[in-house]
Amino acid sequence: MSIKKLLIANRGEIAVRIIRAARELGIPTVQVYSKADAESLAVRLADESVEIGPAQASKSYLKQEAILDAARSTGADAIHPGYGFLAENAEFAAAVESAGLIFVGPTAHSIRLMGDKVAARAEAAAAGVPTVPGSNGRLDGVDAAFALVEQTGFPVMIKAAAGGGGRGIRIARSADEFARLMPQAQAEAQAAFGDGGLYVEKLIEGARHIEVQVLGDGHDVIHCFERECSLQRRRQKVWEEAPSPSLTPAVREKLCASAVALAKAVHYRGAGTLEYLYDDRSGDFYFLEMNTRIQVEHPVTEMVTGIDLVREMIRIACGERLRIRQEDVRLSGHAIEVRINAEDPAKGFAPNPGTVTALGSPGGNGVRFDSMLYPGYTIPPFYDSLLGKLIVHDEDRPSAIRRLARALGELTIDGVLTTKPLHQALARDADVQAARFHTAWLEPWLDTNAARLSPVSAPPATGGQ
Repeated sequence: MSIKKLLIANRGEIAVRIIRAARELGIPTVQVYSKADAESLAVRLADESVEIGPAQASKSYLKQEAILDAARSTGADAIHPGYGFLAENAEFAAAVESAGLIFVGPTAHSIRLMGDKVAARAEAAAAGVPTVPGSNGRLDGVDAAFALVEQTGFPVMIKAAAGGGGRGIRIARSADEFARLMPQAQAEAQAAFGDGGLYVEKLIEGARHIEVQVLGDGHDVIHCFERECSLQRRRQKVWEEAPSPSLTPAVREKLCASAVALAKAVHYRGAGTLEYLYDDRSGDFYFLEMNTRIQVEHPVTEMVTGIDLVREMIRIACGERLRIRQEDVRLSGHAIEVRINAEDPAKGFAPNPGTVTALGSPGGNGVRFDSMLYPGYTIPPFYDSLLGKLIVHDEDRPSAIRRLARALGELTIDGVLTTKPLHQALARDADVQAARFHTAWLEPWLDTNAARLSPVSAPPATGGQ
């Protein structure tokens, strides 16, 4: 089995990333796009492009039948969903395969199983992977919920069973808060995911967020080591690095082995990520969830292992067995990725779409800039504000931070405000340099340092480029 033409059911920097990987494999590409993305870099780079609807994602990138029609009309025999939108939608994966097409990702069964956070916890427990103390299943009414938190104690996290991206989560530190927040979490989960199911976990305060990258072919699974993703704002990652500076070799070995065990248990196919909380005071780690897709932060893993994860996803979707053995995966140096968003960090990260009047990409050894930008491009206001990712690699963490600071200094995106000043300030921070942080570290830091984060941007150009 081989892919003759690949359709990308996404947009932005990940669409560009997939097009480039496919081209290196000799596979022609089809880019679907909304009216707002007609001038996007992905449309310019793809071999073919098909408009699928208006700007609203609900009428374009989330319209399954429009995407399938685009595949049929262009003769595409495979679809890569990227991340976000339909990437973890089991019904879409099933519809792609029912249409006789190849879904570049896991099976619909794996997506459905691991997408339900309660079912995923049960699978983890069955595979011997530690989970955070909490409910073994969905909460069955208020009385059952209160009985559970009496056992776990406060504080607890109320979480959406079908959740993701930090939505549907509430932290309760008392019985009164718990009673007040449960209905809020349920309503948000229902609105965001069409599923109001909840579960409860003990809140592990001061923990780190560690994730393990895996590759599977439905039979065998390997890990590509871990990433540290603890620098978060509103549970959204801001800065990611590999390997984690907080793990000992012994913990790393146990953590990665647990990820492989769980991925094997569900016969995982493609690239996936298992997320954990890690308490570096005790050395304990706890499984949180599995992301059944490529991650935004996958480049740091590529930089430290030399493995092109997107190309491997495509090869696996073609029916190839894993070409890489576990003993061949080696860590080399240290990599850091920072997300460059069209936001003003000095004003509560207010979105700042507009026209890019000039673009200067950093270069040099160990520097990579994955983006959707070109001079003259107008950033549409309808989607996520991520413009690109600046990734650096060097021989060790201190060197990587210095290289990051140098590369950020070279990066220029004129015409819009971006989060570049945030990353420059973080790279200078003593706690960040010493890796003294956890998942709740960044937001208080932002409260203290917001005034230092005013972006500088050239005024919009008055003439054409």
